Amino acid sequence: MDAKTWTGLVYGDGWTTPHGGDAAVVEPATGAELGRAGVADARDVAAAAVLAVRAQREWAATSFEERAAVLRRAGRLFEEHEQEIQDWLVREAGSVRAKAGVETHIAAQECYEAAALASQPLGEILPTAKKRLSMARRVPVGVVGVISPFNFPLILGIRSVAPALALGNAVILKPDPRTAVSGGFSIARVFEEAGLPKGLLHVLPGGVEAGQALVGDPLVPVISFTGSTSAGRGIGEACGRLLKRAHLELGGNSALIVLEDADLDRAVSAAAWGSFLHQGQICMTTGRHLVHSSIAEEYVARLAEKAERLPVGDPAGGQVALGPLIDAGQRDKVHALVTGSVEAGARLAAGGTYEDLFYRPTVLADLPVGAPAFAQEVFGPVAPVVPFSTAEEAAALASDSEYGLSLGILTGDAMRGLALADLIPTGIVHVNDQTVDDEAVAPFGGLGASGTGSRFGGARANVEAFTETRWVTVQGEIAGYPF
Repeated sequence: MDAKTWTGLVYGDGWTTPHGGDAAVVEPATGAELGRAGVADARDVAAAAVLAVRAQREWAATSFEERAAVLRRAGRLFEEHEQEIQDWLVREAGSVRAKAGVETHIAAQECYEAAALASQPLGEILPTAKKRLSMARRVPVGVVGVISPFNFPLILGIRSVAPALALGNAVILKPDPRTAVSGGFSIARVFEEAGLPKGLLHVLPGGVEAGQALVGDPLVPVISFTGSTSAGRGIGEACGRLLKRAHLELGGNSALIVLEDADLDRAVSAAAWGSFLHQGQICMTTGRHLVHSSIAEEYVARLAEKAERLPVGDPAGGQVALGPLIDAGQRDKVHALVTGSVEAGARLAAGGTYEDLFYRPTVLADLPVGAPAFAQEVFGPVAPVVPFSTAEEAAALASDSEYGLSLGILTGDAMRGLALADLIPTGIVHVNDQTVDDEAVAPFGGLGASGTGSRFGGARANVEAFTETRWVTVQGEIAGYPF
């Protein structure tokens, strides 16, 4: 991770100078420049695609044992160098240390799970009316384009990179340029050291031009995108026109339902974690707190008290609960949603203020369901609370959203919570937990404006995401025909 390795460069067939120049790697907590990363443009993407196609053919023909060994070594390297990578996640992405630790842990697990994936059965024998062997075989798609965001840059890149490589594909990764090191170059360095042959993994930080070039390149048949719903719609439309597969993991406005029989102390603790972890910059963030009217007032008071006590500051400088938002644009968007909600009638129970990029954890009460911070994805440390009277009303409120990513239900009766979850369309449900969770072995994805379903995580989802189905028949001799 030494800056001398990557300064002004991108990764592919070794470390090379891109056509797009370079850009500052900025620490959001201080505004300090941490280095300069290479910036790719459309020419770099096109060149990478050609090299990736060439390298992929040989990689797909290698033994699964060889591919698995590279992935296992990558997992060990993430563990051995976790401190160094976490330091970059803290400084470049504004992560608190615990969140950075989650990222390196899951990155290693993604590699280990991918290593196991390489030896999984990749097909099935089919019935046939003829005297022959008939089978469905899963084969690599070829080159996978991965576009990853700034918020959990390591996890949201490696969860596509690792299984795609394990299944015999090449990968072009375009990380968000704001987290080019922690979300891009860290992955490049790990696989470089793990012995992945050159040309199979390309890491090209870049802006819209690079992203459009990757989506439009005819040599890249599959796009794996994690990011905003608005950007995802555009990528989905472009891929549809080009008859490409697009795996889209998009935004969310996830609901946490707190029933009247929930343990209130634990509920408030879980709720604070769900809304304030990583400054609320998570697609699964608890964006709507639906609380039974009998406990809503006390819930707001306790959550506001907890929010007021949480320390906010530079995560590299001490023990804090919240670090900075990624940039001024994100801060201003968050603040506009908060102030707009207060103007719409919400009561500011805690927070609603900021200094530089440090936004105080915020609790909004008494707000109408149409208020901006309740109806829209905030992507900031904001907890809007709305009361309900019946379980049916809670289900209706939770379902009243274009998003359908994650759902949390807190209750003293777990089976009651499971029955309530069946009434609400979401890709993820956690009974007696908040909305933010992820494991390398679990399928991950949302419905509606949250994306195209569970396209990541677990053997089945990853095989479906990064392979094609080929029908193959074999006969002992050439069949006879009447022509």
